[in-house]
Amino acid sequence: MSQFKQIIVVEGRDDTKRLTETFGPIDTIETRGSAISPETLALIAHAQATRGVIVLTDPDFPGEKIRKTITQAVPGVTHAFLPRSEAAPTHAGSLGVEHASPQALRAALANLVTPVPDAPVQISLEAIQAAGLIGGPAARARRERLGELLHIGYTNGKQLQKRLRQFAITPAQFAAAVAQLEAS
Repeated sequence: MSQFKQIIVVEGRDDTKRLTETFGPIDTIETRGSAISPETLALIAHAQATRGVIVLTDPDFPGEKIRKTITQAVPGVTHAFLPRSEAAPTHAGSLGVEHASPQALRAALANLVTPVPDAPVQISLEAIQAAGLIGGPAARARRERLGELLHIGYTNGKQLQKRLRQFAITPAQFAAAVAQLEAS
């Protein structure tokens, strides 16, 4: 029996294999890439209605595309994000869930977030810029670390405010994460 009530949506069988190695028997739905079929979306919708869904994709552009597609088609799904550094292959290859350590997978699945539709904007662009998250030479690295601290994944500067809004990050949460950025 799976230790997760929810079904975990991953990109492929190597991701399922990695999760099974880490957690034992686990129920997954594999998207088989970023072009998700209507049948797979219907299966994810059914899983969300019956058991709930956790989306765990690679921390790259195709993984982000999959998240957006699923979130639009199946509102209310929960997300788990792996830091890019935790999904890097030891040899050649691209980022992937299949490369993550058991510790990284446990941490990602322990810090689940669910988008809040139509959440109000709480963090201003001015606050984001003042925190050095857009427009500076270290902005990308700071955004990557901020995503790790808030468990919302990496996003580019144009999408950061939207991501903060989607996951209802409060000004206090934002300020605490920025303080941690400054301390490190």
